[in-house]
Amino acid sequence: MSPMSSQPQKTLDTFPNPNPGRDYVIHFECPEFTCLCPKTGQPDFATIRIEYVPDKLCVELKSLKFYLWSYRNEGTFHEAVTNKILDDLVKATDPRRVKVVADFYIRGGIHTVVTAEHQK
Repeated sequence: MSPMSSQPQKTLDTFPNPNPGRDYVIHFECPEFTCLCPKTGQPDFATIRIEYVPDKLCVELKSLKFYLWSYRNEGTFHEAVTNKILDDLVKATDPRRVKVVADFYIRGGIHTVVTAEHQK
């Protein structure tokens, strides 16, 4: 495991699943996610919900927090960031299944929710 810093990072640390012989669901909710609109530079706020069934590895929470924080000053579309989070979780943990739901606050009178899923 790499040493942790107090800075945003794109690295997701993992640890061995303590119960790899059983399917069980892990649910994370981050109500303070922010990124920037790539067109206007204005902040976009969202609640990110992650639900996954681990296989051999689990994601470490502090690294997940710093990973999500790394988007704070990044311009990205809602659809792109949701799928990037999913891709990075799959790459880091190779879960049995994972779903990422990005529930963005209303902007311009439109409420956007993007859901991306992966299953082995």
